[in-house]
Amino acid sequence: MTYKALAAILVFVSHSAFSQDPNSQPKRPSRKGVVFAYFGWNRAAFTKSDIHFKGDSYDFTLHHVVAKDRPTPLDPSVYLNPKTMSVPQCNYRVGYFFNNHYSVSFGFDHMKYVMVKDQVVKISGNIAESNTKYDGQYDNTEIPLSSDFLRFEHTNGLNYINLELRRMDEIVDLNHFKINVTEGLGSGILYPKTDAALLNFTENDQWHTAGYGISGMVGLQFAIYKYFFIQTEYKAGYINMPNILTTHYSADKADQHFFFSQFTLVLGLQVGTRRN
Repeated sequence: MTYKALAAILVFVSHSAFSQDPNSQPKRPSRKGVVFAYFGWNRAAFTKSDIHFKGDSYDFTLHHVVAKDRPTPLDPSVYLNPKTMSVPQCNYRVGYFFNNHYSVSFGFDHMKYVMVKDQVVKISGNIAESNTKYDGQYDNTEIPLSSDFLRFEHTNGLNYINLELRRMDEIVDLNHFKINVTEGLGSGILYPKTDAALLNFTENDQWHTAGYGISGMVGLQFAIYKYFFIQTEYKAGYINMPNILTTHYSADKADQHFFFSQFTLVLGLQVGTRRN
């Protein structure tokens, strides 16, 4: 085949492609107007943090405290029971696509934050009038976090209530099965129920607004037909809580900030898909 013949074929093909009636092309589904909701479970991890405790008779900081999440053992009678499926670390989200790619959504990320017991950390500050062996002055002194000194958990839980702006793009289309990639940014408040047993003070485990968080996420969605999907997500962000309730005295507070990461598996439903 000569170069002139090949050039003539390419010109013909390109002319045919660009001269087709656009109305004859199949219309792809649009996500605009789609409403979605999902529910699933998460695992979380947290960086070390300094935790500052302040009250009328004490003011001290614990440095580089280690904490972990607390996953519920895998049990279908818990995870698949409507009465108990929200007991494990879990995520809810509902959202709306305002165009083909972008959605705004409201979510509730229920993580659990548990200080590791009996770890040895450094303490700075002072404790007085607690009538315990821990009364005294501290200057980067090592101390074990034993049960008679402190139990500190956000286990009901470390609740991150947030708004997110997300983008979604289709990467695989197999008719009734599609794979989409999604990414987004979000921000919200922390609304924990903190379980803190400090020295010999009575705890205060009320729900309360403790601070704020910011986060980013990436995810992979496996859509089945046009109504159902399974989605995996990885989220990372920053949490700052300057107003953590600790004891029954209203003046007593704790504050901390740290980074977190979260891996989530969710099941979802979407409705409202229409043609352009």
